[in-house]
Formats: sequence, C-alpha cells, structure tokens
Amino acid sequence: MALPYEIRKQIIQCIGTCFHYKDNVEAFLMSCELNRKVASRHKDEKKFVWARLLMDDLDNDPNGEIYQRRILTELCKMRKLPDNDAPNPSAGLDALRRLKELAFENGIIVEENKTNAKIRKQIAQEKNKIAEERSAELVKLKQTVYSAFANQDRQGAGYALEDVLMRLFALEGIEYRKPYKLETQQIDGHFKYEGFDYLVEAKWENDPPNEQKIGGFERKVNTKLDSTRGMFFSMNGFRREVVQTFEGKKGNIILFSGEDLMHILEGRISLREAIQIKIEKAAQEGKPYTPITSILS
Repeated sequence: MALPYEIRKQIIQCIGTCFHYKDNVEAFLMSCELNRKVASRHKDEKKFVWARLLMDDLDNDPNGEIYQRRILTELCKMRKLPDNDAPNPSAGLDALRRLKELAFENGIIVEENKTNAKIRKQIAQEKNKIAEERSAELVKLKQTVYSAFANQDRQGAGYALEDVLMRLFALEGIEYRKPYKLETQQIDGHFKYEGFDYLVEAKWENDPPNEQKIGGFERKVNTKLDSTRGMFFSMNGFRREVVQTFEGKKGNIILFSGEDLMHILEGRISLREAIQIKIEKAAQEGKPYTPITSILS
C-alpha cells in the first residue's frame, strides 16, 4: 500500500529541515538500505528537491514502497535531530513530531525498538564507510594518473584522463556519459549539474591548449541548447594570455587544470565543491578559470 500523500510530503519536509550536510542525508538513506546510486542520484539538488525526486524514483521501483516505509520508520524513531548543524532546529523537530502524528493517525505502525543514539551511530558508520570507500577509490585514480604521466603515448594518456574523469564523477554520484561521437564532433563526456548540461573536453597534450582549441570547444558547445555549458580539462594547464582572451565576456565554458584535478584526487576538495566554486567565479567575476590553489591557500 502506497504511503498517503500527506506523509510523503512530510518526509520531504523532514529531510529538508533535519539535515544540514548532504553527506549526512546520503548516509541516512544508505542506513535505510538504499544503494548509493539511488541514494545520491539527485545529491546536487537542494535537499527538498532531492527528497522529492527520490520519492518519485522509489514510486517506479518494484521495492520502492518498502524503502519509503524504511525511511518513514527511521525518521519516526528519531528523538533528536541527526545533524547538530541543521539551520533551523525547531523547524526540524516540529517536522519530526508532525510526521509521527501522521503515521499514528494513518495507522502506520513504526517500530520503536531502536534508540535515537543507535540510529545516529548507524548513520555515522555509513558516513565513515562512504568516506573510506571514496578515499580508496581516489588512491586508485591517482595511481592511474601517475602511470599516465610516464606514458610517452599522449593519446594513451588522454584516454587515461577520460577514464579518470568518468570514475571520479561516478564516485561523486553524478551520472556521466562516456566519450561519444556525433557525425562531425567528438564529445569527451557529458553530465548534468544544477539544471545545466555540460559537455566535457579532456586534453593531455605536451603543451597547454591555445586559443583556437579552447575557442573550438566553445563553438562546439554553442551548437547545442542554450542550457548547455562546457568544461575543459587540460592536464598541462593554461597559459595566462590564452585565459585572458576568454575573460570578461559572455561565455559558457569553465576550465580545469591538471593541478585542480590533483587537489581533488588528494582529497583537499571534492569535485562538487570545485565545480561550484568555478561556476560562481565565472558567473560573478567573468573568470572561466579560477585555480583551486587560490581557494585553498
């Protein structure tokens, strides 16, 4: 039996108000036995939107009702907020109380055999597990990059970079399309982020890309819908004078250097954080390239 609409709506309210950090939301969902791909599919959205889209996804899952009830059960077991940094604690507690009232009024029995402390411990364990798995995968990705540095075949190094990017985006829970060809274009990758489509160009050549190469990619992006942007990865970085030709004017591309990528693989900043910083700098200051080093220093 599907959950009543008012309970679904209140679950979304609880997830949006009881948590502050998105990793804690992901850990909570995984503690409800959702696999990571399902739990993190909409992680780049705002928490309320993420929760709503998740409930919609579960509607189309053969076992979705079971997972929805597990989420309901685990939320109703909470006596304290699972995230001490929730922006509005009173609103979060009110949302939990209302959810419990609705569950009782609708005759949905929620087991109370676990304490809130145990639930918080389970969420913490899942969060630690996520962090450990992420760290292990980042080590593997770094090894792939180091091996490619020693590869004299630049085309082979380029393929290695494409593989690293595909695995890195998967690690962040961002759906990523591997390289594909159109009739007259080669696209090195594609992903969606905050309502925009991003085409990817991945270069690992002996020299930094010149203005013509970056401009050619920009024109490629411009042949797609207005909601399409471009992300250009160059392992050998960018010459300052080339970057300057793309500054201070209307554009739709963002630049990532090999140094930026290594900061991510070293765990100093997440891919999502790096993308967000670069988007904000491009939007607010007209800078297509903001070195991550300048943010971390």
